[in-house]
Amino acid sequence: MASTGVDVTRSNEDEDGLVEQRIKARAVASLPGKEYKLEAETELRIEVRSVSDAKVILLQGKAEIFGCELVSDKVVDMRKRTTCAVFTWHGCTIKIIPESVYAYVSDKTPMQFYVNLHEALEQRRCKAVENNTDGPVTMVIGPTDVGKSTLCRLLLNYAVRLGRLPTFIDLDVGQGIVSIPGTIGALHINRTITVSDGLDDYPSLVFHYGSNTPSTNVKLYMTLVSRLADSLRKYWANLPSRCHNGCIINTCGWITDVGYKIIVDAAETFKVDQIIVLDNERLYNDLMIHFGSNAEIVLAPKSGGVIERAQSTRANARALRIKTYFYGDDNSGYTPHVYELAFSDIQIFKVGGPNLPTSCLPLGMKPEDAALKLINVVPEKSLIHRILAVSAALSTDEDIVQTAVIGFVCVYDVDVNRKILKVLSPSPGALPRHILILSDLSFYDIPS
Repeated sequence: MASTGVDVTRSNEDEDGLVEQRIKARAVASLPGKEYKLEAETELRIEVRSVSDAKVILLQGKAEIFGCELVSDKVVDMRKRTTCAVFTWHGCTIKIIPESVYAYVSDKTPMQFYVNLHEALEQRRCKAVENNTDGPVTMVIGPTDVGKSTLCRLLLNYAVRLGRLPTFIDLDVGQGIVSIPGTIGALHINRTITVSDGLDDYPSLVFHYGSNTPSTNVKLYMTLVSRLADSLRKYWANLPSRCHNGCIINTCGWITDVGYKIIVDAAETFKVDQIIVLDNERLYNDLMIHFGSNAEIVLAPKSGGVIERAQSTRANARALRIKTYFYGDDNSGYTPHVYELAFSDIQIFKVGGPNLPTSCLPLGMKPEDAALKLINVVPEKSLIHRILAVSAALSTDEDIVQTAVIGFVCVYDVDVNRKILKVLSPSPGALPRHILILSDLSFYDIPS
């Protein structure tokens, strides 16, 4: 077996916390469950299908989930309707609780291919440090449900385990990894990403798009992608050491027609030097022709454990992502807050006007101009359940469309007579800004 190039030394943990975790794990391990013995270079694929959560415990050996090393006798919580794969290079024993959780062992895994990708990226990071140049900029693309975000997470985790601080850029407005669906954003990864914690507590740079597909407003989407790229370049220019670490870019699953053009434009905007194509030879060949020697194009296999989701399942995942933003996960105990905002204290806008033929537009206005037009929204009952992004802009003199957002609220009720907007917020107190941007997304699970 080739070396993974990953330092598997455990990170320093607080001793008291580690003791408490192991006591908890031993108590959980005594519960009824099922043990799986994995041979070297095999993986245990787990699907939590039921409405209940599951627990995974490493009893013996060494193993990892998406590049994050498991700690012996530490419980890993898996939420309902989620999947993961526990991989081992040298063999291990895993226990899953409850026994009813669906799981199976497979030796057909692309992990050796993926770790080779990591080693190539690490070599380029070393050269970037040596020559004081930018690190690798890698984009992962492919159809929906081929494991793009999983591969991104794995490459990020392997980089962190070697002491790197890579940047993760999420351009998938349908999934919402960095923030909620309907946004794009970036964050710097300084620790391994666990199955339980995800990325919710990382400081991030987020731009509001407002829909779960780029096709709703292609002009706005590409404008925000360009704005995000410019913001990151300015940040890296002030912190040269950050640029050596490179970045990993996740993308949407729309890869045909206009979707293909969006991918190419985004790759050129971020000056990508490597594109990993998952499970699509035609896309791989098209990109080889387009980029030539300007970028390395790699065709990578998808994992056999990847599950294709129905549209309803994806919609439920989006709803759960938004719910997690307001309520946290099942173990966090977050309590959202409901409070009132006077109409006079806020301004609500929507980005993008209706698609009209050129003949119906004002003199000198182009159809693409309407896509970025800021439209004032009058508060009314139709806003109930809609998501509002809180803009970082201090006044309407700023470019609100291209200004980052600092959070979200959900409209709980609208009292037109009292001119009061009641909103659900993850934190108490007054809003830090008064300019709000209307999203197409809604959230219905709010307290009565």
